[in-house]
Amino acid sequence: MSDASGVGRGTVTPVRVVIGLCLVAPFVAMLWVGSYAKTDPTFVGVPFFYWYQMLWVILSTILTVLAYRLWQHDQRARSARKDGAAE
Repeated sequence: MSDASGVGRGTVTPVRVVIGLCLVAPFVAMLWVGSYAKTDPTFVGVPFFYWYQMLWVILSTILTVLAYRLWQHDQRARSARKDGAAE
């Protein structure tokens, strides 16, 4: 049976694609071990392998906060459109 009301159906928008990319990027970066499994270049005496992973801790936090803010913005916009259409 099809749900004619459209309830529970997601819409793919450019904002949601960006949110998905923000959340997937850290996983891809960390799962692609061959890209950072080396010691050079060093940063303040720390091998690349370690400082690259620590950099992704910070980048992951920034990307997650960005995704959360974009999601909030998207939900507010959808709510405003729904409220505007109901009037």
